[in-house]
Amino acid sequence: MKKYLYIIPFLTLLPVGNVSYAQEKQKPVVEMAQDDLGNVTDAFQEHFFEALKQKAIENHEKAIDALVQALALKPDEPVVYLELGKNYNALGQYSQAAVYLEKGRKAVPKNEGILEELYTTYFQSKEYDRALPVVKDLARLNPAFSEDLVNLYIQNEQYEAALGLLDSLDNTKGSSTYRESLRRQVYARTNNVEAQINDLQENIEDNPQDEKDYLNLIFVYSENGQVEKAFETAKELLAMNPDSELVHLALYKFYIAGDEAEKAVKSMNVLLNSDQIDEVTKYQALNDFLIYVTENPSLEEDLIQLVQVFSEKENNLKVYKQLGTFFIEKGNKAEALNYYRTALEHEKDDFGLYRDVIKLVAEAANFEEVKLLSQKGLEIFPTQAWLFLMEGTAHNVLKDFKKAEEALLTGLDYLIEDPENEKEFYRQLAVTYNGLNQAQKAEEALKKAEKIN
Repeated sequence: MKKYLYIIPFLTLLPVGNVSYAQEKQKPVVEMAQDDLGNVTDAFQEHFFEALKQKAIENHEKAIDALVQALALKPDEPVVYLELGKNYNALGQYSQAAVYLEKGRKAVPKNEGILEELYTTYFQSKEYDRALPVVKDLARLNPAFSEDLVNLYIQNEQYEAALGLLDSLDNTKGSSTYRESLRRQVYARTNNVEAQINDLQENIEDNPQDEKDYLNLIFVYSENGQVEKAFETAKELLAMNPDSELVHLALYKFYIAGDEAEKAVKSMNVLLNSDQIDEVTKYQALNDFLIYVTENPSLEEDLIQLVQVFSEKENNLKVYKQLGTFFIEKGNKAEALNYYRTALEHEKDDFGLYRDVIKLVAEAANFEEVKLLSQKGLEIFPTQAWLFLMEGTAHNVLKDFKKAEEALLTGLDYLIEDPENEKEFYRQLAVTYNGLNQAQKAEEALKKAEKIN
């Protein structure tokens, strides 16, 4: 049966309100030491550092009072304007924050810390028109803010400027899933499909070597349900440039939709080996292929090979966890365990992964490994009661009852409102005390287990 997929060659459409600023951008650290304050009085320093102390404990009103007193002693001090802006922002008093930050901006127009705090102010208060010139200045100082600038062009309905900057960034940095989501926002807002298609077709005629316009045309066709035209455009791009790697962002989905498994595998290989495609997009493509393989078990070997390509190319083993889950769902626990173990080498702080591995090892009755894995997990998660339970269980099976008692009693101290595991703790303690020839304690432990609902 022929399948139809909604062909989108890139990743998720982000909400219009999400800017890259909100994606945990690393802020410049603005730490003001005494030397940074210039020639100031002791009284000024006293008020200023009192303000920093109050801000640190989130007492922003007192911080503002101290800063106002500092400003009275030394008017027009940019760092005081910055700190006032930060404290007013923390209180949600954005108009007051803007007053002081604009004064700071006027005093030192190229101070990235002041500009970024002012950007925060205008973004939080949804004054996108006022944020735009601020982010223009920021982007000149730090190109990392270029995507924020694109987003603000969109917010201010300057769509041509947004698309122009996106094209420029794509040319210099290569393809990006986030920028493609921004491009989709422009297309969605302009809502003039025919004009978009005509513009892109004209661009292709004028410059047929430019992959970007083909890819955008593929996207527009796909978004508007014209799947066959999208596929034809992808094939035109491949004919124009047989070495194109980016075209496979679209082709692999077309091949999956048409059940052309061999071609889908080849496209995936090109995509995963490409240096022009980011890791997140590759990961999503691999997930799409994994879903396809669930309906086509004959492709399991191809899936494993593609996972290996991805992990080696991106130095990323997290995909093995997903592959382990795939084999769990297929009932192949031995294969799943192999991949979970590999994933654990990369994600040592993933408690869920530790739990999955230990459960599978216990099911395989390898309790020496259960013991070692539990102990290793406790080095990272020292208060996880379940790990103590598994360590105690392993010691019981290995007949090391004193160590079992120690692990189980310690784990009980960390157990919080978990009747199922509490019952198992006491059952294991009964085994422990029987092993230690302490029959009365074993009986008491069993009674406690029986009382737990």
